[in-house]
Amino acid sequence: MSDSTFDLVVIGAGPGGYVAASKAAQLGMKVVCIDKSYLGGTCLNVGCIPSKALLESSALFYRAKKGLKQHGIGLGEVGLDLPAMMVRKAKIVQTMTKGIEGLFKGRGVTHFTGMGQVLAPGSVAVQGADGERVLSAKHILLATGSTPVELPNLPFDGKHIISSTEALTLEKVPERLVVIGGGAIGLELGSVWSRLGAQVLVVEAMEQILPGMDREMAQQLERLLKRQGLKFLLGAKAQTAAIAEGQVRLTIATGDQERVEACEQVLVAVGRKPCSAGLGLEDVGVAVNERGQVLVDAPGRTHVDGIWAIGDLGPGPMLAHKAEAEGVAVAEQMAGRTGQVNYAAIPAVVYTHPELASVGASEEAATAAGHAVAVGKYQFRGNARAHCMDDIDGLVKVVADAHTDQLLGMHILGPQASHLIAEGVLALEFGASAEDVARTVHAHPALSEVVGEAARAVAS
Repeated sequence: MSDSTFDLVVIGAGPGGYVAASKAAQLGMKVVCIDKSYLGGTCLNVGCIPSKALLESSALFYRAKKGLKQHGIGLGEVGLDLPAMMVRKAKIVQTMTKGIEGLFKGRGVTHFTGMGQVLAPGSVAVQGADGERVLSAKHILLATGSTPVELPNLPFDGKHIISSTEALTLEKVPERLVVIGGGAIGLELGSVWSRLGAQVLVVEAMEQILPGMDREMAQQLERLLKRQGLKFLLGAKAQTAAIAEGQVRLTIATGDQERVEACEQVLVAVGRKPCSAGLGLEDVGVAVNERGQVLVDAPGRTHVDGIWAIGDLGPGPMLAHKAEAEGVAVAEQMAGRTGQVNYAAIPAVVYTHPELASVGASEEAATAAGHAVAVGKYQFRGNARAHCMDDIDGLVKVVADAHTDQLLGMHILGPQASHLIAEGVLALEFGASAEDVARTVHAHPALSEVVGEAARAVAS
């Protein structure tokens, strides 16, 4: 093969793209990965990883400021060094980016920086700093991710009306911050700035935060976040914003009433949209729906032979680990193997404190699907390890079919829920029953015992 001929051209170096490129190379394919800016995509650079870095740092600050006297630890005055916190965040991103560079180098993946466009099946143009080059390949994988949704009545200005990208790099803690959107991104970033001292109001159009997640668990999380100082306005919509003298006056409608909130910044976190424009999809016959999502046969295969699409570009939840799973599956298919993704066993996590993690069906969804539902619950306050950690808020909720005991869903609100949910994911992957989870021996003392107790409660 020449330097412009490959087995696979990947457009996009986010979690889906770089994982697919790495896996394909591991399976013996000659691979090139193209990205217009940086390795790791939104997730690593302006999404998942920097937000988690700030969540960890802000949680430590909040806990230290709240006090650790009950642990026998005395502290002096606790101060905030926001620039140092941001430097730490940037170092983590840099370390992980270099890790991807090393992965590509170790597996022989070629990396080009530039804009990729599909010219035809098997042909991709790359517009970079050195001009344009045309690459040919048997397979083309589109993994260009997504970008924040902008509200027409609240266009981003990068200073007062901001997206999640700018919310990760604020130079000072705002006195007041209004978050539009009660989803995972809004709650996580709202939590960061609330812990650091901002007064945070979350405005959500639906009647509950985290629409689509188990209602009971979402309501419990809302209650705990209120205790931490966040305020919520549900069933409300932001209308207009007037900016004067560094302040935003935001008009919010609730039913037939309007109110005005003054703040330094408005964070619009109402979702994300696929980055499908400019890829040349229309010219090669790749179908895109009204939301800009590429239509695929799961996982990843478009209706044009040799062209694939994964991650946020396609239908389904916009989650980095979903993109990674699809990246592995399509690489395996390209190599002649059987690659698949179990979309019924993809976890979702909200990294607030406590964390809320979920996999499978909520109680409402399981009932709507026609199941007679049996539910088991257990509180973290009944767990010895949670008490030792001084972290007893939350519960585990197990949803099963009342007749067959088949596990339908697991929902965890509590400490380290993002880790604990893996047991539920594995159980769903193997088609386990609630009894299977209940009879699994969990270490003592450990938070995972709460999962076993909740499963055991299904049969009580």
